[in-house]
Amino acid sequence: MSYLLPNLPSGWHVDEAIKSEEDRVVVIRFGSIDDSEECQRMDQTLYAVSERVQNFAVIYLVDIKKVPDFNTMYELYDPCSVMFFYRNKHIMIDLGTGNNNKINWAMDNKQELIDIIETVYRGASKGRGLVMSPKDYSTRYRY
Repeated sequence: MSYLLPNLPSGWHVDEAIKSEEDRVVVIRFGSIDDSEECQRMDQTLYAVSERVQNFAVIYLVDIKKVPDFNTMYELYDPCSVMFFYRNKHIMIDLGTGNNNKINWAMDNKQELIDIIETVYRGASKGRGLVMSPKDYSTRYRY
């Protein structure tokens, strides 16, 4: 599914995608394009929701092996990480996992992902840098 979503081939392209979008949330999935099964599952979910969120979000993929520029800055050590940006600002989301910077697991539920992206958009458009997830993904709930 990674070929169906736009790939950003360099650090400059990633910066431009984040800086140039004024009215929508930029959702970037950092990870390996071909190697990780987890990334492939996340890409399928992102592609499935991309049409429904196109009015308030844009989705990009970045291969961390080809574009290692952000690996240390955003601590991209997981096989698959999804981050949110709005008007050139990183938007953090409290998912109950302790890591507020990114989603670092594959989500299979399309509606949950849409709800998260919509929550990020609503909070970021109000000027918030940290938004609360509509669902608690702590380990006690077995996400």
